[in-house]
Amino acid sequence: MSLAPLLEAPGTIPLHAFAALAAFALGIVQFAAPKGTLPHRTIGWIWVVLMAAVAISSLWIHEIRMFGLFSPIHLLSIFVPIMLTLAVLHARRHNVGGHRKAMVSIFFGALVVAGLFTFLPGRIMHAVVFGH
Repeated sequence: MSLAPLLEAPGTIPLHAFAALAAFALGIVQFAAPKGTLPHRTIGWIWVVLMAAVAISSLWIHEIRMFGLFSPIHLLSIFVPIMLTLAVLHARRHNVGGHRKAMVSIFFGALVVAGLFTFLPGRIMHAVVFGH
């Protein structure tokens, strides 16, 4: 395992990857920790900022091109900010079920499922974990 392929990657890829990894770690903490507490809200806001960074930075990543500069994975760049906004609105309105559903959807869709695709051969994270 070596971070060299990630650190040498072009453009916003390192920012995107490190923000996603941090969001994944904080997401695990959020699932395990008590809900509705000040730490939950604080970590939640940090998580929202990290996920916004992941979504926005992905707009400048064009390693897979299917539709001009973009690929179907870029649909998450639209989905994530919309769902983050809905999740925050649900929390502010004390709609715990809606908040939970939105946050879990973002975590599993944008971090777990999309993240697994980054470990396919030929991708940077595959090189990080398994070598070239």
